[in-house]
Amino acid sequence: MNQTRLFLIFAWLMVATLLWMEWNKEQAAPVPSTSTQLAQPAVPDAGIPGAPSSAVSVTAPASQDIPGVPQMRTAPAELPAAAAVAGAEDAVHVRTDVLSVKLNGGALLQADLLRYPSTAEDDSPPVRLFSQDPADFFVAQSGWVRQGAPAPSHLSGFELDRTAARSGTDFTLADGADEVVVPFVWHGPDGVSIHRTYTFRRGAYVVDVRDQIVNQGTAPWQGFVYRQLARVPRALESSAPMSPEKYSFQGGAWFTAADKYQKRKYADFVDDGPLDKPSTGGWVAFLQHHFFGAWIPAANEEGVFSLTTSSDAGATRYVVRDMGNGVNVAPGTSAVSEARLWVGPKLVNQIQAQNVPGLERAVDFSRFAPMAALAGWLFWVLQWLHGLLGNWGWSIVGLVVLLKAVMFPLSAAQYKSMAKMRKFQPRMAQLKERYGEDKQKLQQAMMELYKKEKINPVGGCLPLLLQMPVFLALYWMLSESVELRHAPWILWIQDLTARDPYFVLPVINIALMWATQKLNPMTGVDPMQQKMMQFMPLVFGVMFAFFPAGLVLYWVTNAGLGLIQQWWMIKKYSEPAPAKA
Repeated sequence: MNQTRLFLIFAWLMVATLLWMEWNKEQAAPVPSTSTQLAQPAVPDAGIPGAPSSAVSVTAPASQDIPGVPQMRTAPAELPAAAAVAGAEDAVHVRTDVLSVKLNGGALLQADLLRYPSTAEDDSPPVRLFSQDPADFFVAQSGWVRQGAPAPSHLSGFELDRTAARSGTDFTLADGADEVVVPFVWHGPDGVSIHRTYTFRRGAYVVDVRDQIVNQGTAPWQGFVYRQLARVPRALESSAPMSPEKYSFQGGAWFTAADKYQKRKYADFVDDGPLDKPSTGGWVAFLQHHFFGAWIPAANEEGVFSLTTSSDAGATRYVVRDMGNGVNVAPGTSAVSEARLWVGPKLVNQIQAQNVPGLERAVDFSRFAPMAALAGWLFWVLQWLHGLLGNWGWSIVGLVVLLKAVMFPLSAAQYKSMAKMRKFQPRMAQLKERYGEDKQKLQQAMMELYKKEKINPVGGCLPLLLQMPVFLALYWMLSESVELRHAPWILWIQDLTARDPYFVLPVINIALMWATQKLNPMTGVDPMQQKMMQFMPLVFGVMFAFFPAGLVLYWVTNAGLGLIQQWWMIKKYSEPAPAKA
């Protein structure tokens, strides 16, 4: 197999991969039409407004049984319907160094990410991840339900606890303070109260939500806690060819100890059947490009994960929910249910700091675990280089240098094989002339030549083929890493996750590919292959014009170093061509 054929195979593999990515994109659900109404999706059986429409069987642990009290087996009947924005007029505003949030006792209604502008413009407003806008609806909700008895839901019940909070509805992280706590309370008619606190910490995108049930009545109290995310799929900011956002996963995801990481696109919420997944710990989330929201129950808390959709006046709401097991609280005692709510960017370091199994998969480097692991390793190296160089663009260049150094032994074998193949090109051309159309004899004669001259015809395959998974892993890593979002390199490259605005890097890539071709004379190569090879630099140049600038920077650096290495190896190993036999 000669180098030209190898390069063609590699090129067509890339094209096939891109076509596959495009096909997958076409399978995604179209952005649903929006409605001006904010009505909560109907839930005839679930007992939670806005939750899945089928009853979920949840069994309380035997250790929580209370003598004389019937054991809870199913979720309670439906609560009275209410608008999705009920209680919005009573919302409080919380501001930290990284978040600006509006919430009431049962829901986070709005969340702005203060350190992430929507665009690269200087006056751009921050990214709004949670919103009540009908076109971009995305909220986090939590409440309690009971069998035939009142309980606080995400719609009503919780009120700001004035005995534990200062007057007013604005909470701001004070200078020098590490956290700000927002308290709510619900008082039941049977001597039971639920004290809910939201804790926001400096520099953190995770919110601690703690419910303490205090039973001062004379009868046991039983209830289910539920936590859910509800949203309308967001419209993409860019639908240009090869836009990273276009190929980034958009939909629901969850993690259980039994089945590990799983996800479902919006289009498949219904088609793939209902989800009724028991779990201990784990997490549920909605993912989008660079950002996500997720409920993370306590590691020892048992529950059931579920998905659902509903439509109202043309608007489709998607819900991913965790229904906790029943909680029993005896008179004179209390119980606590805790969870964390992630609302923010896909920051690898902060996600890993949560020490939650599988949460790192929210950074959706790939649907395939090995590719995701490879991308994660590459990001670790890239992040280490950024700590040294302080610039993501130069870190990408440094990553290429390190990869070239690691693969140098393989590359040396590749270029040595190429040099030998170059040396015997005249002999191969003569064999083609001698045997003409007799392919079998030609192949036999070439194999004898390879054996006699100790030429390995596949010696250059491995380094070239190894570049394919590395290239794909880098594509997902550079596209998905929010750390590189709007990150500048030099001069005209001010966003490494966007395309080169002046196509300088794609043009440089064309020139490097053309120069590389000139180092490999195509003597004896089929004329059709020669024509295809001549067009390859242009094809790749046009294709790379729509790739993220960071990825093209990687490829240009790789091509430049490869050209220098190839020139040096050819000069070192090439010898005068032997006379024709």
